Amino acid sequence: MQVAETIAQCRRAVAEARASGKVVGFVPTMGALHEGHYQLIDAARRECGFVVVSIFVNPTQFAPGEDLSRYPRTPQADLAGCERRGADLVFLPGPAEMYPRGRTEVEVTPGRLAETLCGRSRPGHFAGVCTVVAKLLNIVQPQKAYFGAKDFQQAVIVARMVEDLDFPVEVVRCPTVREADGLAMSSRNRYLSPAERAQAAALSRALAAAEEIIRSGPRASADVVAAVRERLAAEAPDGQIDYVQVVDPRTLEDVEVARPAVLVALAVRFGGARLIDNVLVDGPAAGG
Repeated sequence: MQVAETIAQCRRAVAEARASGKVVGFVPTMGALHEGHYQLIDAARRECGFVVVSIFVNPTQFAPGEDLSRYPRTPQADLAGCERRGADLVFLPGPAEMYPRGRTEVEVTPGRLAETLCGRSRPGHFAGVCTVVAKLLNIVQPQKAYFGAKDFQQAVIVARMVEDLDFPVEVVRCPTVREADGLAMSSRNRYLSPAERAQAAALSRALAAAEEIIRSGPRASADVVAAVRERLAAEAPDGQIDYVQVVDPRTLEDVEVARPAVLVALAVRFGGARLIDNVLVDGPAAGG
């Protein structure tokens, strides 16, 4: 496995792979890797001949007061994990390499894609995401890029940016990977105290309950949201709900009536940890 710390080194390694006819798959990460990241690498490994993983804690997607300074950084463990899972190249730049003269921001896509869900409480976040992803796609120039469905809004926005700006890359969205009790894997889970960790498992149970309600027949979205909030209040009393929404999975616009296919998404804070999760209720409802 190769490790590149500069853009020039990364481009040389990828150019050699492309020259030999290999399809390049790319997994962008901020490090502190867990099984969710590794399954993205696995997916890229199955479909591509050369797999690139980037590890970069991107400062442009953190608002003032967010957890940039304490975001977990475990580069040696991450490199070892990437090698075990078969990555061919890890791109490990620093901020000065990625933003040597400040940055030119990529505008977030039209409409409400970045103004709803996480965008309401994290202004500027998705502009930072789009900026770094655009840079990384230009540097790596993969044929396929892999993103997890836990960050559903991010994946939708990146796919729209790729389409609007004509990047020659396929955005592949992979399923959310969960702990045994259903908690979506996240680098921020390590912030949780034991008591918070136990309560955090309620997020996936509340989403499962929402899916069951929706599959039983069309329901007012407000009723689904109320049911999720009630369950979270009972099972995760230390959690502060940021949002619970029922949206169209393509536009991320709120919908009044919940029926397949909709996305139920939520964000809940436990102390210094802001956790997000979602369920895509797809396919026909029970009884047709």
